[in-house]
Amino acid sequence: MRLSKLLIPGLAFAAAAGLSLVAAGFAVTAVERSTETSVRRALDDGGYTWAEVTADGLQVLLEGTAPDEATRFSVKSRVGTVVDAARILDGMEVPPANGLAPPRFSAEILRNDSGISIIGLIPAGSGRAALVKQLEALAGPENVTDLLETAKYTIPDGWQDSMQFAVEALKLLPRSKISVAAGDVSVTAISDSEEAKARLEEQLGRKAPPGLRLALDIAAPRPVITPFTLRFLLGPDGAEFDACSAESEESRNRILAAARKAGLQDDADCVIGMGVPSPNWARAAELSIASLAELGAGAVTIANADITLAAAEGTDSKLFDHVAGELENALPKVFALHAVLPVPESPDAAGIPEFTATLSPEGQVQLRGRLTDAAQRTVADSYAKARFGSDNVHTAARVVADLPADWPVRVLAALEALSYLQRGAVTVTPGNLELRGMSYRKDAPAEIAGFLSAKLGEADTYDLDITYEKPPEPKDKPLPPELCEAQLASAQSEAKIAFEPGSATIAVQSTGTMDRIADVLGRCGPVRLEIQGHTDSQGREAMNQELSQARAQSVLNELRARRVVTSTFAAKGYGESTPIADNGTEDGREANRRIEFKLIRPAAAEDTADTGNGEQAAESAEDAQETTE
Repeated sequence: MRLSKLLIPGLAFAAAAGLSLVAAGFAVTAVERSTETSVRRALDDGGYTWAEVTADGLQVLLEGTAPDEATRFSVKSRVGTVVDAARILDGMEVPPANGLAPPRFSAEILRNDSGISIIGLIPAGSGRAALVKQLEALAGPENVTDLLETAKYTIPDGWQDSMQFAVEALKLLPRSKISVAAGDVSVTAISDSEEAKARLEEQLGRKAPPGLRLALDIAAPRPVITPFTLRFLLGPDGAEFDACSAESEESRNRILAAARKAGLQDDADCVIGMGVPSPNWARAAELSIASLAELGAGAVTIANADITLAAAEGTDSKLFDHVAGELENALPKVFALHAVLPVPESPDAAGIPEFTATLSPEGQVQLRGRLTDAAQRTVADSYAKARFGSDNVHTAARVVADLPADWPVRVLAALEALSYLQRGAVTVTPGNLELRGMSYRKDAPAEIAGFLSAKLGEADTYDLDITYEKPPEPKDKPLPPELCEAQLASAQSEAKIAFEPGSATIAVQSTGTMDRIADVLGRCGPVRLEIQGHTDSQGREAMNQELSQARAQSVLNELRARRVVTSTFAAKGYGESTPIADNGTEDGREANRRIEFKLIRPAAAEDTADTGNGEQAAESAEDAQETTE
């Protein structure tokens, strides 16, 4: 049978196609093997022996686990030098990287007369909205600038306590900068005086939660002296200051040098403060003191820019005119001179009117002498009772006519000046006011001199003889922290705090010991205390840790039950970590099972860390505590 003419060409084409496919298959296999060989050699030369290469036609598949992304990229780059980069299929894997460390959360709060601003990075979920509301409650919604950023990380331990303490501190500090971090707060502020500084430091120390590392930098600026006063006296007994004010140490040194040149022998000092009426204050004081020394006796008073030069009775009028004229011409501008030459008194001074007020150490006041009329007697009596107490004033003054017109003003000024003292007496006469006594305040003479200069005027004179005494210690003065700690240790010398075996329950026989400890704490002042629990080494370490914590907390609870203020106490268990005796003996193990009371002592700031906002937080290290009230 003859084949069709169409079948023969078809079979020929089919045979050719089959041969082509076979040839193509051999060619592809050859190319793949060649590619795999070239790429494998390049990877081996680069030290990437972990990488697997598979050629699939023109494409090259890279597999394996790269140590990191940089190595993975290096493999792809090296293979790209052998084959076209478009032919590379990346099937390599990289182990997952460890989680990113959380950032250091911190915030800085500034408060001044313009309001409050807060900036920093805080953890999300830490109550940002509530925090801003608290700040708005202090300064008003329109005066709070919120520049905080948040990050979704776990809230670090101590963050909430630190931020809440910062808000409480802002309530006490209208001008301050507070840097906050987890467990750390740094406060920089300005107070009105040294007394206010000490009061703020005590209040902030009480408010600080146990475990918080607190650094305080509270400045007390120089006081504002008003009026700015200097009063220098020169008499038969020598020279002395009743008051001395200066704006700087240089000014003070110049004034004191002029006074010593004029005859001052005793130690003296000037209060340095703000409010000087002129930069030439020291120059005016030097000239005034030198002029008084030239007169030989008298007093010079400078109240702001007003200078009163009062000569002693009997001073030669020609000398007085010469000295007063020279001083008036030499004084710097702004200062005005009022010169007073007293008229000699009559030899018979028995009829000179007089008013006296005496203040006893017990606070009793007696008013005697002469007053202008019944109305003034009522006013003087009421004024004294307002100053010294209604039950402490006895008025026995009589009404006399023809007293000087300024007598009522001088009497009230005398009573006001007497109120600065703890004991003393004041005498008012037509030509003078004399105040003598004792004060517990060193600056009382300066304050009284400034007050009398303002009330009595330039032409009036007054004498001050005021001594300073240190205030007596209060009878109920609390024990200092170190003595408190020592007495707490001594309270357990007879019988230490014992517990039921394997329990946190305080043994009945330790009731007396707890009473003695509560009595000691009742006599202690404000103290930050850590109640430490310790065990022996018997049993598992974790169990001992838990037992010591429970026992320390049990002691804290017992103190609260005895009405001991424990807001600054913390209970912490140390387990078997701090033995004081050999755990290999029964006596040693008994000694190691103990409760100790230790002061929480702030350490000096050890380092300064820069936050993302540029603040520097000075840290003062304290013992970390885990249990608070």
